[in-house]
Amino acid sequence: MSMPSALEIARAATMKPISEIADEIGIPPYCVQPYGEHVAKIDLRAVEALADRPRARYVVVTAITPTPLGEGKTTTTVGLGQAMRHIGRRATIAIRQASMGPTFGIKGGAAGGGYSQVVPFETLNLHLTGDMHAVTAAHNMLSAMVDNHLYQGNRLGLDPHNITWRRVLDVNDRALRNIVIGLGAAGDGVPRQTGFDITAASEVMAVLALSTSLRDMRARLGRIVVGYTKAGEPVTAEQLRAAGAMAVIMRDAIRPNLLQTLENTPVLVHAGPFGNIAHGNSSVVADLIGIHAGDFLITEAGFGADMGAERFFNIKCRVSGLRPDAAVVVATVRALKAHSGRHRIVAGRPLPEALLAENPDEVHVGGANLRKQIENVLAHGVTPVVAINAMPGDFPSEHQAIAQIAASMGARSAVCTNFTDGGQGAAELAEAVAEAADEPGDFRFLYPEQASLREKIETVATRIYGADGVEYSPLAARQLDGYERNGFGGLPVCIAKTHLSLSHDPALKGAPAGWRLPVREVRASVGAGFVYPICGDMRTMPGLGTSPAAERIDIDADGEIVGLA
Repeated sequence: MSMPSALEIARAATMKPISEIADEIGIPPYCVQPYGEHVAKIDLRAVEALADRPRARYVVVTAITPTPLGEGKTTTTVGLGQAMRHIGRRATIAIRQASMGPTFGIKGGAAGGGYSQVVPFETLNLHLTGDMHAVTAAHNMLSAMVDNHLYQGNRLGLDPHNITWRRVLDVNDRALRNIVIGLGAAGDGVPRQTGFDITAASEVMAVLALSTSLRDMRARLGRIVVGYTKAGEPVTAEQLRAAGAMAVIMRDAIRPNLLQTLENTPVLVHAGPFGNIAHGNSSVVADLIGIHAGDFLITEAGFGADMGAERFFNIKCRVSGLRPDAAVVVATVRALKAHSGRHRIVAGRPLPEALLAENPDEVHVGGANLRKQIENVLAHGVTPVVAINAMPGDFPSEHQAIAQIAASMGARSAVCTNFTDGGQGAAELAEAVAEAADEPGDFRFLYPEQASLREKIETVATRIYGADGVEYSPLAARQLDGYERNGFGGLPVCIAKTHLSLSHDPALKGAPAGWRLPVREVRASVGAGFVYPICGDMRTMPGLGTSPAAERIDIDADGEIVGLA
């Protein structure tokens, strides 16, 4: 008998009223703003209201380097949160919001999967409470103010050829990546080249995720740099007098959203910064609430431990002041076999037969990636636990191979079946995480704030990625020097590179050695609070595939959504 779809499972769930979920974690009624029966916005007064409650153990869920096969990181995050109740502990989960571009494109939803997902399914994946639209509107308000400033005489001397602020849209649309605006009559604006990114890639989204309060968000919005004068001086949203209007648009968006899992575990869903060019983590304010809402706060960092977790440690934790107690590294047999470099995997095509054959030796070869990602967690003084996400067709010998790799690095491990079995299927993982979180911690940042931008880049490249060094293009070198002169040198770095390899080259699998990281360009997200060197070609506006999910999504005769995955 085949397993029901995620949507069918979600619709069969018995959800509690969201007021009960909020009450269970101590959020007072005056902080709960319902959006229907099963979703609520949480007022930021909850941070102070919960401050006297005990601090939860703080656990981040990360993974090996992603493959087209998927590792099930969100599913494991949700399953682990549900599993805590099965071992007599209380957990709250914190995850990013879904972007509608991927939902209607190729990725699908962001609710988890199987019997480890967040509900209501349709609401989470489509609009939720409108935060994405608020980010879009605030971002494009600033874009309009930039172009209006040019049209009205350009008092600040903004160089039209050095404007870094583009526009955003929460739809995958490759035709908007590069455009020319201002065409037509003289009153239609100043012609110039620009383009669109997807909303998740907006710096406003990164600001939302890293703000600690409404006042802090207002200040960060003001620090956003939209471009530079011909003398190289930054021009900010504050100087354009746009930041106040942006903050008004974002006033409700800064309040985290409260949902629940299939097993009624509380879930804070808030912010969705792009994982390649931003830090790829859910919001600081959600964690400031969740850290006092149970025995465990379990959050998820985007992509592998070299990306989302590194940024969680060195960017998000610097801002929040919170210190993690343990980290879960999700791995699958198939993904580690893919990291052996012996298989060609093409999305949409059947998997190679050799990949599906029992071969624990091949798991050990690809296990070089798992070892490096465990090492990356240990580099920050955090105790790792390996979640072996079981898939149909796996062999016990292959699970044992992953356990052996984990043990060789001094890490606990557990096989998880939470996709099919819900929280009970991750109970062993929950026990291992609880033990790891109880160990004395020695959390540390990878680099000090006072290090130069080049020192920070080189530290991440060599210690986390395994590079032999860094090579800067002449443009990148000039930009770094300019950022140091403009006072941005104290910011952390967020290296923009492919998520498909520890290196900058997606074709290099496992744990590549003997390479140098090329930095071709460097940009500054001053409002969000980081500098991001660009290594390789980063697509910040996805395109639609030959058969996008949008073709299958519809409304039936009863008004129910169909085809949502």
